[in-house]
Amino acid sequence: MSNSHDEIKKLLKASRTLLSSDKLNEEYEDIRIKYNLLSEQSSVIDRFDVGKSIEDEIDDDEYETAETDDEEMGDEDSSNDKKQGYRVSGGILVLHGKEQTDLELTTDEKTTFQETMDEFVTEVSDLVDFNKLNVFPKNVEWSGKIIDFDIEFYFSIGEENGVYINSQMVKVDEKFLELLTKLQNYYEKFKSKWSKVLASRKRTSI
Repeated sequence: MSNSHDEIKKLLKASRTLLSSDKLNEEYEDIRIKYNLLSEQSSVIDRFDVGKSIEDEIDDDEYETAETDDEEMGDEDSSNDKKQGYRVSGGILVLHGKEQTDLELTTDEKTTFQETMDEFVTEVSDLVDFNKLNVFPKNVEWSGKIIDFDIEFYFSIGEENGVYINSQMVKVDEKFLELLTKLQNYYEKFKSKWSKVLASRKRTSI
């Protein structure tokens, strides 16, 4: 009898845990972030806590730059770096800097980011999932996944500037070579746009 009673208690506890509103809310939040769903209507640009609001689908060890690349850029003390994320028309832009003023997004920067996403869709591929775009004091880095080719791209205009791709067993045919050409050509436009942004931010911070 006691064994049966213990089993019932265990089942009740498991049911309460499963139906817990906290657990359901956590699962809903995980799904909402993973698929970039908005739970309510928001303005075109929202400011939010980067640490809590950004989830990357690409492996952090390969592409996460918010914490590790400061050392590569020559910053002696990255522990005091600040960062602030902004959602612009579904994309995420993250500003990095030493001072709070470095984290303020201008109208021109917002427009540049919107144009960057729109032009990529028009000139490279419309089947793409963008990751966040990081703006550091000396570098801009952006990545995403081109769905129809199942490849990940990575742009950088810092010391290790260039276009990088990551994939497994992609058939090298005319369409793939055409995509690589489009990526390379678009990178030049990306580099030109964001180099101007970096130059402008540097002048402003002086």
